[in-house]
Amino acid sequence: MLGKKLSESMAEKAGACACGPEHGSAAAPVHNHAPGAVCPCCGPDKVPDTRTRGGRIALAVALAGGVLVLNSYVAELFFAGVIDPRAAEYSALLGALILSVPIWWSAVKDLLRGKVYMNELVALALLAAFAAHDYRTAGAVAFIMLISIMLEKRTAIGAESSIESLIRLTPRQARRVNAESGAEESLDVLELRVGDVIRIRPGENFGADGVIVSGSSTVNQATITGESLPADKAPGGEVFAGTQNLTGLVDVRVTRIGKDTTLGKVRDLIVAAESSRLPLMRMVDRYVGYYTPTILTLVALVWLFTHDLQRVIAVLVIACPCALVVATPSAVIAAIAAAARLGILIKDVTHLELAAKLKAVVFDKTGTLTEGNLEVAKLHPLPGVEPAELMQTAASAEAHSNHPAAQALRRLAEQVGITWEQPGDYQEVPGKGVAAVIGGETFRVGRATWLAELGISAPPPDAEAVAGMSVVFVARGTRTLGWIGLRDAVRPAAKEAIERLNALGVKQLYMVTGDNEAVAKQVAAKVGIEEVRAGCLPQEKAAFVSELRASGLCVAVVGDGVNDAPALAAGDVGIAMGAIGSDVAIHSASVALMNNDLRRVPFLIELARRTRRLMNQNLLLGLLVILGGLYLSTVGVLTPIAAAVLHSIGSLAVVFNSARLVRSGEELERTPPAGE
Repeated sequence: MLGKKLSESMAEKAGACACGPEHGSAAAPVHNHAPGAVCPCCGPDKVPDTRTRGGRIALAVALAGGVLVLNSYVAELFFAGVIDPRAAEYSALLGALILSVPIWWSAVKDLLRGKVYMNELVALALLAAFAAHDYRTAGAVAFIMLISIMLEKRTAIGAESSIESLIRLTPRQARRVNAESGAEESLDVLELRVGDVIRIRPGENFGADGVIVSGSSTVNQATITGESLPADKAPGGEVFAGTQNLTGLVDVRVTRIGKDTTLGKVRDLIVAAESSRLPLMRMVDRYVGYYTPTILTLVALVWLFTHDLQRVIAVLVIACPCALVVATPSAVIAAIAAAARLGILIKDVTHLELAAKLKAVVFDKTGTLTEGNLEVAKLHPLPGVEPAELMQTAASAEAHSNHPAAQALRRLAEQVGITWEQPGDYQEVPGKGVAAVIGGETFRVGRATWLAELGISAPPPDAEAVAGMSVVFVARGTRTLGWIGLRDAVRPAAKEAIERLNALGVKQLYMVTGDNEAVAKQVAAKVGIEEVRAGCLPQEKAAFVSELRASGLCVAVVGDGVNDAPALAAGDVGIAMGAIGSDVAIHSASVALMNNDLRRVPFLIELARRTRRLMNQNLLLGLLVILGGLYLSTVGVLTPIAAAVLHSIGSLAVVFNSARLVRSGEELERTPPAGE
């Protein structure tokens, strides 16, 4: 029963909204929401969590039936000859009925859907016990099975609750600031519109994605990124729904609302991952239909040769493949919960399986191994060109680019008071440079090889002068004005991540970059990567990844998700760094890291391998319990009640074994990268 539930999407676990009878009309039908979701009519507090309510009802039913069955045993043991024996039988009958009805109902629902799960075997066992007037056995078996199922669900819910808590992070109310008067207006977050300005006080959560327009603060983004340290935010800084404002009063201009927020996308990705299935899970589903007829054949043979109804009931009970069915889904959900807690979003669980098989990892340089915050390190105007002219031309050409180099050029121009011109026409050539038309003249910033292709001479700089720097050339029309050197810092966690990958046996590590070879080799030496491919265009990066895959390697590609989309798509597993707030990064890769901590990459591989080991352990344990129990039941060693106990122990052992994954990676939450 639990295995089937675990494999369903969280989105299907919905409850009717308690909005009132007016929502039952044709004009306003009853709303359905995931437990804890924000209702458009009455907010999160009025949406019942049907899972919690259903659990309480199931527990009450189990306890009521259990008390009646226990009463029957007590009456027979201690009050025999004192009270009418029929009273004890009636107590057992009533308790057994109360306990059996939920199991029978589940079996009927499965059959009506054309599915055959384990419910049918338990239902048949209970019917056999009732036919033999063995109400105490029926009640005891049903009680043990129901309690076992509730314990399994409670353990699995521990994994799911860490995921579902995401949907409760967004506050119900927001304070919108009137643009004219500056007065605050309280309203529901669902009434916010893009462009509204909202005020967030210390200790409050942000109700939408936005950009700070006034004030500064520190923000706890751990709910999305998994980072332990808060982030400093100043005017112009981006904030995200569900994160917590810690220290200062800030006004935020709303940029995304509802499902379009980063939090909304995170939750949608997690729901999609939970509803996806591993090949192993699909195989179990495929053969479960043959399992029940096989067991029924065995039951018929046991009855034919022994005519012992107790053995038949024991075989039906122990044959329930609960431990087998729950073996893989419980491990997968626990792994997804652990990954989501650290800001690792896995789009499909098949990528988790591939991550366990990785033998090679290809890293981009800028924005991945390095921080991507380039700074201008050197200006070299050619004779007859002033540094200010070189900077103005470069900043004007890069006016519309989001590339880190363009941002560094504009930042320096602002600092020295140089104003750039807005281009009338703009073109970005991936991997080569940018061209902009201003005043009828073409400004270009890019590689020397690109300018050479266009017939523009670009004298190469002295190798020693540009050691450790990326160089871009600046041209106006057909004349080269000079070159600009930019430098980037290596991420603090890069070396630690590479060492961890080596320790995991992933020895084939590559850095593929569009930067020049001198800079690439310098960065690679700092982090411990020996294989370097420099001067690569985006399509060349993708071709290199395809070559590695063609050689039989399972390859992961780690990039920033913006310029590396072809390479990310070419790998078996594409891992986008720093995906928070980036739609491109979230959609271009199979795994999205919501922060820039490279230690998440080896953790993902380790988690995938642990998940695979746990699934194999669970399947082996489930098979041993079923096969051993079937033998013992067939030869008459195992009674029906003992079979129910053994079944419960096996199922709980599987679920608890999987639950060990939930707390994986806690050390990454507590400790920032070395040197940060």
